[in-house]
Amino acid sequence: MSEFEGKVAIVTGGGSGIGESIATELAAAGAKVVATDIKLDAAQRVASEIEAAGGTATAFEANSAVAGDNERMVQFAVDTYGALHLAVNNAGIGAAPQPIGEYDVAAWDRVRAVDLDGVFYGLRYEIPAMLASGGGAIVNMSSVLGSVGIAENAAYVASKHALVGLTKVAALEYTAKGVRTNAVGPGFIDTPLVRASLSPEALSALEAEHAAKRLGTDAEVAALVLFLLSDKASFISGSYHLVDGGYSAH
Repeated sequence: MSEFEGKVAIVTGGGSGIGESIATELAAAGAKVVATDIKLDAAQRVASEIEAAGGTATAFEANSAVAGDNERMVQFAVDTYGALHLAVNNAGIGAAPQPIGEYDVAAWDRVRAVDLDGVFYGLRYEIPAMLASGGGAIVNMSSVLGSVGIAENAAYVASKHALVGLTKVAALEYTAKGVRTNAVGPGFIDTPLVRASLSPEALSALEAEHAAKRLGTDAEVAALVLFLLSDKASFISGSYHLVDGGYSAH
């Protein structure tokens, strides 16, 4: 595959999970990938595996919640590969469940800083670089919880809802200039962390809440992201696409 041949991509949170899958698939489709992560060793592992498979990738250490790290991340991509055409603002965190009336303020600030502010910072520096490179496409990683609520997760739900609005504004401002921006909302994804944090009974109950009667996979999310980044999605901008197995269809 060479769908993204000649394209340069940034994937934040690229050292594991959904980000790793997206980075790997982009490279397999011909893109030169900068995998960023707050854990440099994780990003380096992903980049090394991409290179071993015949792709082109490098790692960069970045804390998405820091504006300067986002600026340096974009400059690194341009300095390393000569341009920037694609970005997936995927890095995100959650917090321990708490009702709003007892919510830890530091936890609120920490989640918002990564899940919302971090995406804004990414857009702030990615968009000018893409304009200078002749245009591009961006996917912001929201969540199914960007469209529905869940108790005791105020910071995450609020940030993911706001991220959808931020995506719409970016599309209104820059689509006609050649930069498309969309959001993706994964449902509950089958990861070792999810399985480790839930009892077998709780996992079964969660699966039952999906029309598909199972959790999703990183690869299923990556497939949607790559489509939205591709020229096949040239008339799609400012929209929010769920990949949630029917969880939100209730």
